[in-house]
Amino acid sequence: MTRMRRWLVNLFGSWFQLRRRFPAALLGELAAAIAAGERSHLGEIRFAIESRLAPLAVLDGLDARTRARQVFAQLSVWDTELKTGVLFYVLMAEHRIEIIADRGIAAKVAASEWGAICTRMRHCYASGQWRDGSLEGIAAANTLLQQHFPADGTRNPDELSDRPVLL
Repeated sequence: MTRMRRWLVNLFGSWFQLRRRFPAALLGELAAAIAAGERSHLGEIRFAIESRLAPLAVLDGLDARTRARQVFAQLSVWDTELKTGVLFYVLMAEHRIEIIADRGIAAKVAASEWGAICTRMRHCYASGQWRDGSLEGIAAANTLLQQHFPADGTRNPDELSDRPVLL
């Protein structure tokens, strides 16, 4: 997508439907799914949804991946004891999903596995299944984290909020 097209999408796209696509009830379901999954592994999942990027930032070259990294830092996803934080970043205006994993996870889970989760979520979102796509993504991440970072039974502090954030 060209920079000008991205600018137009962020300026005029359907980004204003954020609360309709992610109502409070769905945010509660996502938080519950994250909390339930985190009991079975040592990872920490954050879910952030942004309606659009600032049009001037798009003109300056800001893209979804860079913004996801900014949000990763802003939400302190990097600040877990075992470096096992994972951020789901959804940019509604551009129909982009980015998953950023901290160093501890990135060393064991291939980027292609996260990419497959993004693809499944994007497919659901494209057909208007915001709830299903989000819950499937969280479930898939929980499965990956359970395989590579199972709960050790002695400690499993909840270091990050499970509640999705609307940016």
